[in-house]
Amino acid sequence: MTKNKAKKKKAGSSTIALNRKARFEYFIEEKFEAGLELQGWEVKSMRAGKADIGDAYVFMKEGEAFLFGATITPLNVASSHVVCDPQRTRKLLMKRRELDRLSGQLEREGYTLVPLALYWSQSWVKAEIGLVKGKKHQDKRQDVKERDWKREKDRMMKHKNR
Repeated sequence: MTKNKAKKKKAGSSTIALNRKARFEYFIEEKFEAGLELQGWEVKSMRAGKADIGDAYVFMKEGEAFLFGATITPLNVASSHVVCDPQRTRKLLMKRRELDRLSGQLEREGYTLVPLALYWSQSWVKAEIGLVKGKKHQDKRQDVKERDWKREKDRMMKHKNR
C-alpha cells in the first residue's frame, strides 16, 4: 500500500438522531447548522446512539439560542462523581449574525425553531435547526395523500417491469 492512498471513511452513518415528526408537523422554511455545548458524558452517550430530539425545540433568550427538551440518556458506566441530567438545556453555538437574523424572523407570527437532526461533523456534534411554520390539519392530509400516491405509483411501476 502506498502513502498517497486516501484513508477510508469509517463505516456507518454520521447521523445521531432525527426528528421525523418535525417534517410532518411543520413547513420547513430555512435550515441552519449549529454546534452544541456538551459535557463529556453527553458526547460518550451520543457515540453510543442514546439521543432523542423528538420533543425538543429551540428558544432564544438574551440573544442566544438554547436546545430544550432533547434527551441524552447517560451510559451505565458514567462516572459516579458527575451528576447526569438527561433533559438539561444545552446552548447552541452559532454566529452572532445568524442569531440576530433568527431572532428577527422569530418575531414574525407563526414561526418557531425546531431541531431537525443531530449529526457528527468530524469530531464535533452539530445540530440542524429549522425555521418552521406549523401545518394545518388539511396540509397534513395532503402530505399523507402524496406519500400514499407515491407508494402506489412505485408499486405499479414495479409490477409493470416484471
